[in-house]
Amino acid sequence: MRWTSWAEFWAMGGYAVYVWGSFAMTAFLMAVEVWQARRQRANTLTALRRERDLLAHDAEHPTAPHAKDVP
Repeated sequence: MRWTSWAEFWAMGGYAVYVWGSFAMTAFLMAVEVWQARRQRANTLTALRRERDLLAHDAEHPTAPHAKDVP
């Protein structure tokens, strides 16, 4: 498709609402995906740090009530 002006380009042959709406929705959803992935990574790292610290504490204090080998 060839456009003779920027106005024609932005109008997209009369389908501007569909084209640019689809583009905007896709860009928005991709940004949400990146944000969610970063948030999930941060949550996972926090959980792993807590688990590491708990295991280190259990190793130092084997009789602690939260130790796994205590009945």
